[in-house]
Amino acid sequence: MAKSIESKTPHPSAADKLKREVPTPKGEGKKTKTAVEKKPKETVKKTVPRKKKVEELPAETQVEPVSGEEKLQVVFKPERYFEDVGRRKTAVARVRLYTKPGDFLVNEKLYSIYFPTADLQKIVEEALQKMKLFGRFKVTVKLKGGGIHSQAEALRHGMARCLIKFNPDFRKRLKRAGFLKRDPRMKERKKFGLKKARRAPQWAKR
Repeated sequence: MAKSIESKTPHPSAADKLKREVPTPKGEGKKTKTAVEKKPKETVKKTVPRKKKVEELPAETQVEPVSGEEKLQVVFKPERYFEDVGRRKTAVARVRLYTKPGDFLVNEKLYSIYFPTADLQKIVEEALQKMKLFGRFKVTVKLKGGGIHSQAEALRHGMARCLIKFNPDFRKRLKRAGFLKRDPRMKERKKFGLKKARRAPQWAKR
C-alpha cells in the first residue's frame, strides 16, 4: 500500500525546484511609473548692444561747419574790475570799480535812491570828484551794518582804496584829503552800574 501512495504523488521537477528557490523581486506585480526623459533647458543668450565710443575732440580743435552753416563760438570774457573794502564804525562796504562807464549801484539800487539827501550823496562822490573821474566807471557796492551816515563814509573809504589800485599815483592826493584813513572813532561800550558808557545814575544824599 505504501508503494502505491508514493507512485501517485508526482516527483517535483528541477524547474519547479528553481522557481521555489529564486525569490520574486519586490513590487514586480505593482504598476511602475514610466520615467519621463527630462529635456535640457534651452539657455537664451541676451545680446546687449554695446555703446559706441565717442571720440572727444581736443579743446584747441575747431568744429567744421555742417551743411554750409557756420557755427559761431561765443566766448564771454569776465569784466575787469578793482575791488576793495571800506569801513567806518560798524559799517562795511565792498566796492567794485569796473573799467567802463555805467551805473553807480549800491545794494542793487541807484546811489541817489539809497542815499536820499544831498549831504550823503556828496560824501559818496567825494573820492571820484577829487580825481575828476566821476561818471567814467561802473560802480557796484555791497553795504551792510551801521547807520546811513557811517555807510556813506565806509563807501568813500572803499572807493579811495579802489582808485589807488587803478592808479597808484592817486595816493598822495587822496591821502592828503583824508579819504584813505580808517576812522577809528566808535561808540564806547556801556559799563555795568552806569546808565551809558560814562553816565552814572543821579546821586541822592538821603
